[in-house]
Amino acid sequence: KPREAFFHHSAIRCYWSGHTERCRYFSQKSMNLTGQGGQPTAYIVKFLFGLNCLDLLRNNKQVNKSREGIRVAIAAMEDAATNSEWNFMNKLRLLEAEQLTLTRDHWRAINKYDASIESAKKAGFIHEQGLACEKA
Repeated sequence: KPREAFFHHSAIRCYWSGHTERCRYFSQKSMNLTGQGGQPTAYIVKFLFGLNCLDLLRNNKQVNKSREGIRVAIAAMEDAATNSEWNFMNKLRLLEAEQLTLTRDHWRAINKYDASIESAKKAGFIHEQGLACEKA
């Protein structure tokens, strides 16, 4: 458990610090330790991994790996949202909005950003509401 916690928190810290390569490394280490289970920490790391992959894709780094990472993150958030909509729907909508922004589908992206912001607000996740507002 200590290694899992270390990798989990390192991934979070690296994401918020803007260290995309390190975030990718620690996210993958954390995901390997937590496995495919339904643990909330595993879903959070996959969410950050997806956001990080979107950032890497924006910078044209690790394009193929990043596309796969986004697919994995969105699939994980869809699974999580079916079990706990109030906790994960805003994360799913944010990943979808960011992906749509990359494909230049701005009108649909705006709707997804709005849905993410509203869902985070409804759930009381002010930090995730702020993240969605910042990304929008």
